[in-house]
Amino acid sequence: MTQMTHWAVFITNVSNRQEFIKTFMSGGHLPGGFEELKDKKAALFSKLELDRFIEEEARHDQSILTPETSQSLRSMSSGERKKALLNYLLSRNPDYIILDNPFDNLDKSSQQRLKSLLDNLSLKIAVIQLISRQSDLLSFINRFGLLTNTGLAWYNSPDEITASISEEGHILRGQIPEPLEISSYDHEFLIQLKGINVSYSDKAILKNIVWDIKPGEYWELAGKNGSGKTTILSMVTGDNPKGYGQDLYLFGKKKGSGESIWDIKKNIGYFTPAMVDRFRGYHSLENMLISGILDSIGLYVIPSEAQIRLARQWLELIGMEDLKDTYFHDLNLGQQRLIMCVRAMIKHPLLLILDEPTAGLDDASASLIVKLVNKMARESHCTVIFVSHRNEPGLEPQWIYELEMSNEGSKGRVLSKREPGKS
Repeated sequence: MTQMTHWAVFITNVSNRQEFIKTFMSGGHLPGGFEELKDKKAALFSKLELDRFIEEEARHDQSILTPETSQSLRSMSSGERKKALLNYLLSRNPDYIILDNPFDNLDKSSQQRLKSLLDNLSLKIAVIQLISRQSDLLSFINRFGLLTNTGLAWYNSPDEITASISEEGHILRGQIPEPLEISSYDHEFLIQLKGINVSYSDKAILKNIVWDIKPGEYWELAGKNGSGKTTILSMVTGDNPKGYGQDLYLFGKKKGSGESIWDIKKNIGYFTPAMVDRFRGYHSLENMLISGILDSIGLYVIPSEAQIRLARQWLELIGMEDLKDTYFHDLNLGQQRLIMCVRAMIKHPLLLILDEPTAGLDDASASLIVKLVNKMARESHCTVIFVSHRNEPGLEPQWIYELEMSNEGSKGRVLSKREPGKS
């Protein structure tokens, strides 16, 4: 029996992924190496496709992917959405399917379930896997390519590809800069959740969550999709009213004791990839970082010499000082994430929350983000909470707070990691 061909195309932050996908979906001239797919029908499995169906569902109040259920795509977990999309695509009998980073935003068990589905699928139709992280490589892939900004090159193995991808700006130069103003804090605990319970309608989300966070600690927040990580973060940032009336203490004050939302947010540096969409204007990198000092979206005042100097010190740290006048939207994805992490940290907030900062990045860029976060935690007095679905290689939290799902709601437990602490 002739072995079916399946392709993995590795992509980096400079790969023209959208143009590559468009070539296959529009029936244009295919790149070399894909001759056997000429004139065959393609299906696209990607987050962009899911977003399009979610928008259509909201606009027309009609589900295309799940007509047999009343549950909306928006209310489903990431794993449920991806399964619904895959079933829909297969019902249209494609000759081959393009998997665009299929495991992004999935927890381990959801990844394993999807891998099993794809293993079975590979016996029937050809697969092209677009992949940023080598650990996501499907076991049945037998051809390996790398899409760069100049074109597509083929390799004998994925290890050859990984070795050929350089880690841009991998040297972090010197110590992290000091803030313009040093925040003082004299309480034993920064954040305390004492028996927190959260439910929505009849669905229990969190059950008796107990979590004490002290100043200067480095935490990883872990748990499956839907376990309540986002719910906890939204209560800590003051955005979720479920914290009222509970034993939730933020920066030394019980939630609902007269504090304003600004009293909470001024102590927090926060980044999640969705925030990038807020900066679509013409913001230079220097202005982006200064706006982090001022807590503004964009810079609308003349900055001081001290603010300009601090922004340039951070740019020098990450090897981007020559790009200070470059527009943020002209950077590649990895560079944008670096800037956003620095922007969240530039004031040395009491609490730095980085929510999935490595999602969608290639291995080299994710490694650089991890090195930066470790460095910021080690060389500052900030408390750091790092959230990720992956076990990021090289991440050095002192503790992990893990949410375990149950019918009563997720319960938390603290796991200790034998990693270097703060200096």
